[in-house]
Amino acid sequence: MKREKKEQIVKEVSEKLQRAQGIYLTEFQGLDVAKMAELRNQFRQAGVEYKVAKNTLVKKALESVEGGDRLADGLVNTTGVALGYDDPVVPAKIIEKFGKDNEQLKFKMAAIDGSVFEADKLKELSKMLSKTENIGRMAGLVNNVISSVPMVVNAVMRDLVSVIDQVAKQKQDA
Repeated sequence: MKREKKEQIVKEVSEKLQRAQGIYLTEFQGLDVAKMAELRNQFRQAGVEYKVAKNTLVKKALESVEGGDRLADGLVNTTGVALGYDDPVVPAKIIEKFGKDNEQLKFKMAAIDGSVFEADKLKELSKMLSKTENIGRMAGLVNNVISSVPMVVNAVMRDLVSVIDQVAKQKQDA
């Protein structure tokens, strides 16, 4: 491969790494073409980009990313890079699920917002709520608060009327 082509690949990968919220390194040695296509399809459907490039080129590109020097330690054997742009947790969920049925896919390391996670943290990462799930939960909480405000106001007014009524009865009795 010519030097210009290598520099172009490094520049392209570097730009993608800088845009990504979550960077996941996987080893895919032993996956056949059909399984690899299935994995790429799952990533694509979830809005995750999956790239395979030479480790030396990825290592150069990682120099431009926070935590990239530690992530570069995972660049051994075959390496696929999953990039989560919108949600940093989605790639972990896909890797965990796909890896259960296909033991050839192995999680190496991940970087999320500059924090680096080793291979033993994949289960924890995959159990985290995704951005969409967090938004849904927050919307539910806000909705509960909004719907409970009228009930609280009505209860206060009902109690106030009850107190006024009792005071009026006491004055009549006295």
